[in-house]
Amino acid sequence: MSISENIKKIKQEIPSEVKLVAISKTKPEEDILEAYNAGHRIFGENKIQEMTDKWEKLPEDIEWHMVGHVQRNKVKYMAPFVKLIHAVDSLKLLKEIDKQAAKNDRSIDCLLQIKIAEEDTKFGITVAEAKDILNSEKFRELTHVKVVGLMGMATLTDNEQQIRQEFSFLKSTFDELSKEHPNLSTLSMGMSGDYRIAIECGSNMIRVGSSIFGERNYN
Repeated sequence: MSISENIKKIKQEIPSEVKLVAISKTKPEEDILEAYNAGHRIFGENKIQEMTDKWEKLPEDIEWHMVGHVQRNKVKYMAPFVKLIHAVDSLKLLKEIDKQAAKNDRSIDCLLQIKIAEEDTKFGITVAEAKDILNSEKFRELTHVKVVGLMGMATLTDNEQQIRQEFSFLKSTFDELSKEHPNLSTLSMGMSGDYRIAIECGSNMIRVGSSIFGERNYN
């Protein structure tokens, strides 16, 4: 099936309240334009330079999400345009995003990445660390950054029960934190291999790449 057919199929399948982020990392501009011409507007990248290059060349009404690990010294390059940063894992990073957003006279939405997977290669903070950030005086002083939810990545495994447990844990964390912090409205969990389970567990934003664009080319 084509990219546009894949997009339409997934959108028909998922509930209307679930946002689809098409993960376009490593994919050429023509692939993104095919999805765009099928009516899709939200795209996610994991490298700031690649996302910035695409932002400069592609239609202005695309909503760009940064889904990869973020180095503080590169925030300035995406600050003029990025809509949502998914993988925030420290107060230091939030401060840098706030600083660069202020320079561009805008506010940037962020998600705190909670580590729910067993793999050491996955980034993220503990629930206790997330609470510390949200309740800290220094966080409340930030005026150009908003934490609007949580993000998590499940373990890469065929064990559906484990994936379900990890997503359910993140959903219960989200429910607990959003009682104290009503700004938290986005729960980003679920990728090509597990987004159906994620939605069943309460995700309202999924990050889907290979099921839309096909396998990645890392050469």
